[in-house]
Amino acid sequence: MIEPLGFDGGKTILDDYLREVRPLFKRQRTHQRTVYRPGEVCQWDLWQTTRAVPVGHGQDRRAWVVVACLGYSRAGAGALIFSKEAPDVLWGMTRCSWALGALPELLVWDREGCLHAGGGRPTEAYAAFCGQLPVGWLFCEPADPQAKGCVERLQGYLETNFEPGRRFANHLDFQLQLDAWFEKANARMHKTLRARPIDRLAEERAVMRPLPERGPDCDRRWVVRVAPDPHVRFDTVDYSLDPELVGRRVEVRVSQREVLAVTLDTGELACRHERCFAKHRTVTALEHARALRARHGQPRDELLVERRPVSVYDQLIA
Repeated sequence: MIEPLGFDGGKTILDDYLREVRPLFKRQRTHQRTVYRPGEVCQWDLWQTTRAVPVGHGQDRRAWVVVACLGYSRAGAGALIFSKEAPDVLWGMTRCSWALGALPELLVWDREGCLHAGGGRPTEAYAAFCGQLPVGWLFCEPADPQAKGCVERLQGYLETNFEPGRRFANHLDFQLQLDAWFEKANARMHKTLRARPIDRLAEERAVMRPLPERGPDCDRRWVVRVAPDPHVRFDTVDYSLDPELVGRRVEVRVSQREVLAVTLDTGELACRHERCFAKHRTVTALEHARALRARHGQPRDELLVERRPVSVYDQLIA
């Protein structure tokens, strides 16, 4: 563009010149050095794992880690989840808070879709979560990752130091290795603080709010009528229900570890299954299968197997 105007130099000369004059025309951004009081703030973020996490049955799933970092001690914690929906993210926050052992005054997030309702306001689920603890909340301005630089730096360290070179048997093994990594990371000498986060965490817990006896209820709940095919579907997985309860209404409750259903009228247990994170599976309890077989006129303990005489095999070998 400037050659027609008479410039006959090379690109290096132009780059050196622009490097000198650009600050005169571009407004430079300044950063305030922030110091946090003990127990003042906890920063949060979501980190998507580089590789899918094994969940059994030969399947892998895309996963995220809810990462927490206290501003004063820089102590961190993480929880593995398989969706960015509010129940999963809030469960991850609960697990991290219990791992840190106390509650800060303020929870700082960027504008995560399941938590931010727009205009800096929380969603109903997130507001209820903060109210149950209770803690304050704050959303960063758009495109401002520096506002929660503590958790951003911890997340970068997690991404480059935890996952490379590791193998995971399943999601439970992933969480166990993640917890062990955070124990090691919290006990290291922090480069900026010149102290160990675990030592500063003990000082921070002394002024933080203690944890309540029970965490916030983050389970999914809905009511369904038991169909003639007694199963309930969640996340593409079918879980068996008690066939004796066909036609009755049950409340289904799904947590991160189990799927539970009870009748609305009498409180009878309709099912209790370990949650399956693999896709398109059918989980059937043994007692439910036996009850179905009995309802269709087949004895529970009788197994029909054809018995052939040994002479038949002798003839085939000959």
